[in-house]
Amino acid sequence: MKIPKNLRAEIDLAKRLLANIPSSWDSKASVLQLKEANFNWRQMEWWGFYFEHLCREALKRDFAIPGDQYGSRRTASFDAKRTINWDFKAKAIKSDDHRAILNDCAGMQASINQYSAHGLVLALCDVEYNDENRSFQKWHEELKGGKSRYTLEREQRTSVSRYRKTRADLQEILFLVVTARNVDRLSVYSQGRNSNGRPRPPKFMLDLESVEGFFADRLIFES
Repeated sequence: MKIPKNLRAEIDLAKRLLANIPSSWDSKASVLQLKEANFNWRQMEWWGFYFEHLCREALKRDFAIPGDQYGSRRTASFDAKRTINWDFKAKAIKSDDHRAILNDCAGMQASINQYSAHGLVLALCDVEYNDENRSFQKWHEELKGGKSRYTLEREQRTSVSRYRKTRADLQEILFLVVTARNVDRLSVYSQGRNSNGRPRPPKFMLDLESVEGFFADRLIFES
């Protein structure tokens, strides 16, 4: 897609700033860094938040962190902003689901309407999973001070928990741009309801098989 000069300069700047971030992420070391930064270290999907943390640290001198917020309840909060808003996302490349859940539909549409574009910084990662004795999961729960109420309730229902990712290797970063011309290529993901019964706002969802319609640039990392 054709990128305006000011946005091309913004993407080039982000590429330079992100070129030297770590590309091999160990679960325990990453969670401990997140804990030290007091940033979403309790989350099961630690690797996505670790990528967000790396982006925030690398871009914070040249981008506003976070970006704009939209909605009466600020339901959409974007990760960074320079001339447009940007979201940081991470996706496992060896997955049966080739879709990436993005941000609040109404918020992203408002961002596009205001700035003519909305940016996505999408990390594609090769991930490894926990061993059968779930050593990382046990370590993480102990670090958090024990099992959460959600975990205890799930165990009472005899639900089987998902395996945790124990390592992630960053393969490449895609810089994608959503505009009024291509936003209709995104699908909509319905989130269901909050614990208080209120419906969660729908989010846009990107099919990774169709990124060429949003593609602006890429940053490749050596294995």
